[in-house]
Amino acid sequence: MTSGSETPVRVGVFGLLGSGNLGNDGSLEAVLGYLRADHPEALVDALCGGPEVVTSRYGIPAMRLHWYRGEYRTASRAGAIAGKGLGKLVDVVRTAAWVRRHDVVIVPGMGVLEATLPLRPWGFPYSLFLLCASGRLLRTRVALVGVGAAAIGNRPTRALVRWSARLAAYRSYRDTQSRDAMRKMGVDTARDEVYPDLAFALPTPPEWGIPCSELVGELGEAPSGPPDAPGPVCVGVMDFHGGNDDRARAEQIHRRYLDGTTRFVRALVEDGRPVRLLTGDACDAPVVAAILDAVDSPLVTAAEAASLADLMKETAAADAVVATRYHNLICALKVGTPTLALSYAAKSDALMDRMGLAAYCHPAREVDADQLLEQFRALEKQSAELRRTLAERNLIATGQLESQFTALTAALFPAADHARPHARQEAP
Repeated sequence: MTSGSETPVRVGVFGLLGSGNLGNDGSLEAVLGYLRADHPEALVDALCGGPEVVTSRYGIPAMRLHWYRGEYRTASRAGAIAGKGLGKLVDVVRTAAWVRRHDVVIVPGMGVLEATLPLRPWGFPYSLFLLCASGRLLRTRVALVGVGAAAIGNRPTRALVRWSARLAAYRSYRDTQSRDAMRKMGVDTARDEVYPDLAFALPTPPEWGIPCSELVGELGEAPSGPPDAPGPVCVGVMDFHGGNDDRARAEQIHRRYLDGTTRFVRALVEDGRPVRLLTGDACDAPVVAAILDAVDSPLVTAAEAASLADLMKETAAADAVVATRYHNLICALKVGTPTLALSYAAKSDALMDRMGLAAYCHPAREVDADQLLEQFRALEKQSAELRRTLAERNLIATGQLESQFTALTAALFPAADHARPHARQEAP
């Protein structure tokens, strides 16, 4: 499998990619950047949720994750139920056949080992289990790279996730608590490592801001406090209904989240602040529409982000960010914008702690607009100091992800030339 071998290494990427979730696609983009830099000879294709999007956007062949096209629609009629059941059987053969064509399969990032959002065991957990079991049976190395994990209450889901992790040839996690959760679920994590989220490996075009190394120096003597004329605020929203264990009170959680977030946006507008609403998934659009309708001000606009690069551009232009979705937070933190997390899961708290902003978290399940506004004002008062902290933490994250890619090459491409340094993807 050297770079000069006659038979190029065949690499598959797997997951809910191209399905409208910008974070998932950002993780894919980071892994493709690594493969193109360090293993340009590799033949790459995908088994994913949105094959047409993946092919058109990233230029790699892709096939649909599920045989049954109505997989994620609620099945109430007999025909739909039968179709789903048959699809589960057909997917056993389809997944195994796809895995067999590859030397390596990579699951790039994503919260594939968690159930922090509503999740059925026979959906993605079943698909992941089929992948990892096929890899073990067919001797194709399956790597779970920089993934998220969390304790799972539902027994079938927990069993599928646990066995998927056990059967994988390589595992790394995006935070320590993910590794701890898998250990508590019975997975031997002694050789598993923790690295920053893969999205931190994405390029940050220089026109969006000062490079981290320069920013550290320039902010060393910067005055504290917000600017004299406060600028725009990005507010990242989410179609949030709680997690897998909150189904009984999902609507109550959603109403409280939407009401609290709307009141917060209205308070910003009353202070004369322009507000830019961000999303991270196609399903978030109704939340944006509800806030725009409730606030009804020309100061509130909605961004149309199609990628993490778009989100980085939006957050770089803001004075501050308040966001719910995990990868909205990452984009804001990566470009060095002071950020407050509406935290819906422990992974958000862990991310904020890693980046030195642990004090700026607010529970998404219990949004208190008054308290949130108070936290936001405290955040802005520390703007210069927080920007310096973020610049320093981003430099650390970049170095740690270099180590992640080096470890991945050693684990998955044992015959590759390790003397060649990892070539980072440059911004256009």
